[in-house]
Amino acid sequence: MTLTAERAGTGIGTGTGTASQVERTEELIRAGIHSGAHPPDSRLRERELAEALGVSRVPVREALMRLAAEGLVELEPRRGARVRRLTLRDVEELFDLRLSLEVFAARRSAEIVAAGGGHASLRTVMAEADAATRSADQAGIAAANTAFHAELITMTGNRLLQSSFQRSLGLMHWLFRITATERGAEQHRAEHEQICRAIGDGRPRLAEALTYAHIDVRREPVLRSLAKVLPAE
Repeated sequence: MTLTAERAGTGIGTGTGTASQVERTEELIRAGIHSGAHPPDSRLRERELAEALGVSRVPVREALMRLAAEGLVELEPRRGARVRRLTLRDVEELFDLRLSLEVFAARRSAEIVAAGGGHASLRTVMAEADAATRSADQAGIAAANTAFHAELITMTGNRLLQSSFQRSLGLMHWLFRITATERGAEQHRAEHEQICRAIGDGRPRLAEALTYAHIDVRREPVLRSLAKVLPAE
């Protein structure tokens, strides 16, 4: 299992036929969730989505399964799919998970580079983030930020780590969308560049420290801001 740019929500896909149709359907449903067109707790009915998007129910069903794997959608037996209801507890737990997994991943990625490995894919994600930031593309910025953190995990080559992180991707992307600011985007980009450089220089402890600080410094202000709009549980 690999965390890819497509699954991180960048909307980048090179497949053809059914595969590309599923990816496009997934992207459109995800965008509807992020924009509020599909509010939390709302039902996602296959037939209605298929008609609205001009596709059959097959790609809709596959897209909903992918979004469920990311944590954005919940599938209920005999009741179908609904948009997950985001709470402050979810956000708290997401920060805890990220501090556990991403900090390790940054250190391990730097160790791999120090042993002769490369980090070209991380540089590619950084280039996408730079372009999105320059154009003030908020959706693109959120997607690129998510892809950066996903790539840290992918670089480790640890399949269990990737599997554990997969379910948080959708929530992370959603969180980046609802907390995005122009000033914050530039700060994120600069901090990601520092982390990327530490990994590229093969400096595990520096990469670890920078990643920890990058995540932890945002916990309190994000929770304080979201307390105005999200339920506690």
